[in-house]
Amino acid sequence: QVQLVESGGGLVQAGGSQRLSCAASGIAFSFAAMGWYRQAPGKQRELVATINNGYKTNYADSVKGRFTISRDNVKKTVYLQMNSVKPEDTAVYYCNNAGSTLPWGQGTQVTVSS
Repeated sequence: QVQLVESGGGLVQAGGSQRLSCAASGIAFSFAAMGWYRQAPGKQRELVATINNGYKTNYADSVKGRFTISRDNVKKTVYLQMNSVKPEDTAVYYCNNAGSTLPWGQGTQVTVSS
């Protein structure tokens, strides 16, 4: 069955860095365009970054230049390197495919303190 397991969240100071991981199973990972999403308290889930099977990346304007998405097809894992984090990056972070059609995982909480 399809499973997405996010990890790597935690408490980080503004200006710091955090690296998130998402391990996927039950999908043809190497063919899938994958994405990171986030949901802040009281807000809708939003797309943060995507990476396709050719390693082309796209980012939301709010994170461009600070976050980097990458993937390891052997490990079936997608990563999100978060640098220069801001308090407004505080959210639960999820991964999914680029169309968000897979069952959602539990997410990983990132809290940025000012």
